[in-house]
Amino acid sequence: MVVREDVLLSDYTTLAVGGPARYFVEASNEDDVARAVELSSRHTLPLFVMGGGSNLLVSDAGYPGIVLRMATRGIVPAEMAGGGGAATESFQVEAGEDWDTFVAHCVDRGLGGVECLSGIPGSVGGTPVQNVGAYGQEVSTVISRVRAYDRTSGRMVEIDNADCGFSYRTSRFNTTSRDQFIIQSVDFKLVKGQAANIQYRDVARYFEGKPSLPTLAEVRQVVRAIRRQKAMLIVPGDPDCRSAGSFFKNPVVEETTYLRIEATAGPGVPKFPAAAGSVKIPAAWLIEKSGFHRGHARGGAAISSRHTLALTNRAGATARDILELAREIRDGVRARFGIELRPEPVFLGFEEEF
Repeated sequence: MVVREDVLLSDYTTLAVGGPARYFVEASNEDDVARAVELSSRHTLPLFVMGGGSNLLVSDAGYPGIVLRMATRGIVPAEMAGGGGAATESFQVEAGEDWDTFVAHCVDRGLGGVECLSGIPGSVGGTPVQNVGAYGQEVSTVISRVRAYDRTSGRMVEIDNADCGFSYRTSRFNTTSRDQFIIQSVDFKLVKGQAANIQYRDVARYFEGKPSLPTLAEVRQVVRAIRRQKAMLIVPGDPDCRSAGSFFKNPVVEETTYLRIEATAGPGVPKFPAAAGSVKIPAAWLIEKSGFHRGHARGGAAISSRHTLALTNRAGATARDILELAREIRDGVRARFGIELRPEPVFLGFEEEF
């Protein structure tokens, strides 16, 4: 295991901001993970596990502990099943594997369930933590099991889907069991021949009037095109791509809250189904209706010129610039609608709360 010192974390995040990690380790196997945890414990240093850096805001001061970056790769077929029902295929995928590479692998094999998650940057190990979702799909619907290092017991454990605590953009890994588990690999089960998911409005619009249902490959292509239009696809040289994706979660509110907002904003407030008695309101709509426009800047940080939900590093932004812009937007939405926006990215190295 190679331990490096004072490694700039801005080089490992899509926002390209943030200071150095005091120590930096890239784990290429399970033993490296155990050694990094032992090093952290022996020297009483905090430990942060990093994947693709696509959902991370690092402070300008950096991180005073050990950053463990998962570098394991591999997509291994686990099993195939068929018989009387639909055929399924399972894979065990290493935590450091590129997520979109795995999505392409599934689509190429005619396996449905992740086609709408195309183009999302980051690594496989981060997907169950946040229960990554987009355009009508969530990764929790295709995860069967997670293999992880349990820092409490000091051993590898396997956690079934039902025990992961999945809900909208959350899991036990970022709530009740935060910092307990280091995900080593994820087992996925997908269905052969499953119809492509086009329930989301932006995706469905592309296929209106077509005589036949779209293929998985066609949906993947459209989703990537939509993400590119919104600067949510990593494209070298595009300044709008220096972001952490959607910076705020779509708030889930009670029906009574939605009716209150509709009474003040007028009919037609967009919403999506959520838990019983609740609805999900697009955060982008709330931001725009609170007076924030695309390109609105604070220091070197700005709202994307193509998508109100993304905060970008447009001109040598600092982490402080990003944080202050996010707070300005949060406070504006709270003042206009009485709704508290919650950030999606992980904040690392900050002394103060968001």
